[in-house]
Amino acid sequence: MKFKRTERVGAIVKILSDNPNQIFTLSYFTTQFNAAKSTISEDLLVVKNVFEKLRLGKVVTISGAAGGVKYIPRTSDEENQKFLGEVCERIKNEGRVLSGGFLYLIDLIYDPNIVYKIGKIFASYIDYSEADYIVTMETKGIPMALMTAKATNLPLVIIRKDIKVSEGPTLSMTYVTGNSQKVETMSLPRKAIQPGSKVIIIDDFMRGGGTIKGMMDLMNEFNAEVVGTGVFISTKTPEKKLVDDWVSLIELDIQGEDIIVNPNLASLGDE
Repeated sequence: MKFKRTERVGAIVKILSDNPNQIFTLSYFTTQFNAAKSTISEDLLVVKNVFEKLRLGKVVTISGAAGGVKYIPRTSDEENQKFLGEVCERIKNEGRVLSGGFLYLIDLIYDPNIVYKIGKIFASYIDYSEADYIVTMETKGIPMALMTAKATNLPLVIIRKDIKVSEGPTLSMTYVTGNSQKVETMSLPRKAIQPGSKVIIIDDFMRGGGTIKGMMDLMNEFNAEVVGTGVFISTKTPEKKLVDDWVSLIELDIQGEDIIVNPNLASLGDE
C-alpha cells in the first residue's frame, strides 16, 4: 500500500509523539509506509521543521549503524508560564486550605491533562541524559512521576511506606519529615534499582525537604546517584530546605486563609 506525503507525515508525528526518546530507524518507517529511505528522510525533515517552528519539541537524527530518529519533548517558557498560571488560579480557589495547614490538591495531581504537562516540563528542564530511573514516593507523586518517566522514556521506581511481601527482599529505612518532624519508614525492593545507577527524584510537594532527603539517603543505600530532583509545589517557608538543587514548578505561601501561589519559573533556569 502506498501513502501520500500528508498521510506519512501525520503518521510519523503520531508515532514519534507517542514514543518520546525512543529511537526509530529509517528502515522502520520504510517498512511501515513502503517508501524509499530518501522519501522518508524528506518526510522527517518536514516533521522536524514543523516541530521547531511551533516549539513542540525536537526531532533529532542519530547517525551510525544503530541510529535513526527520535522525538525529545520540550516546552517553551511562554507555554509553561501560561499553564502554571492557570494551575495557580485553580489552587487559589477558596476552601483548599485544610486543617493543619495542608492544601487540597488531589483534583489537580490526579488530572491526566495536568500531570501530562507537568511531566513534559520536568523532562524539559531536568537533564536526564545519563539517568537510569525516575524515582518517587507513593502515592500522590506517582501520576506526575509516571508522566515524567513517559516523557524521558525511563522506568519508574516507586518507594513504598509499607513492605510488600510480593516484592521480595526489601531495604527499609526511617526518615524524619521536614514538617511535623515525625519519624516515618520507607521501603524499596532490593531488585528495584541496580547498584551504580543514576536516578531522578520526582515528588508532588515539598515543605522542609524531609521526604526527599529520606529518598536521597535511601538511594545512597543502593549505591545510586541522584542526578536531578523535581517537585510540583514547594513552600516559601522554611527558606532553608534539607536538600539542595531542586526544580520547583510552583512556589506556595499560606498566610492564614490566604493562599499566595505563583509559577516558580526562575528555578527552572534557561531552556
